[in-house]
Amino acid sequence: MNSIENMERTDNTPSAASKQEEDTPTDTPSPTETDTALSVLPARSGDALPVLLTIHSEQDIDTPQQDHMELLTEGTMNLTPDCLTLTYHESALTGMEGTTTVFEMYGPKVILRRMGTVSSQMIFEEGRQHTSLYETPMGELSIDIQTGYLRNSVTESGGLLEIRYSVSVEHASTGKNRFRMRVRRKRKQSQREKDCTP
Repeated sequence: MNSIENMERTDNTPSAASKQEEDTPTDTPSPTETDTALSVLPARSGDALPVLLTIHSEQDIDTPQQDHMELLTEGTMNLTPDCLTLTYHESALTGMEGTTTVFEMYGPKVILRRMGTVSSQMIFEEGRQHTSLYETPMGELSIDIQTGYLRNSVTESGGLLEIRYSVSVEHASTGKNRFRMRVRRKRKQSQREKDCTP
């Protein structure tokens, strides 16, 4: 998900129709995802668990020129008593190669941090607006994030995170985005599978 590039022209005040759409979940974990989740052992707090992340982001979702990106990548999951953290490395596909992205999930509140070639922090909390700074080669920009929809079902077994949010740069409305990430625990390869791997 690219916090600046994924933008669309929109009003920050959703209409009744768009509000109804935002309140309706668009995706749920598939049976396959659930089956995979059940096949892994419970994690201990502090363990770094390998995960597979399927990330889908959309920009200009209310216009004919809708743009979207789909990415499958590996990452790690960390559990603490207070939050669940997902970490992965951006690639050239997202235009942020050399950047590490971290999602900190506190139930209904999600914090996105990026460190490296891109440095930013975004806070998502349904029905609330948060202001953060986005660092660019030309200096810092003030970014307002208004979250209209957030559903987080991610646990140590996997799950789904979906966020819809509006973006304002220097308090000027610039767009609305949708981000969806499926999380699946990676299964450990058995010794037999390793022996059969060329």
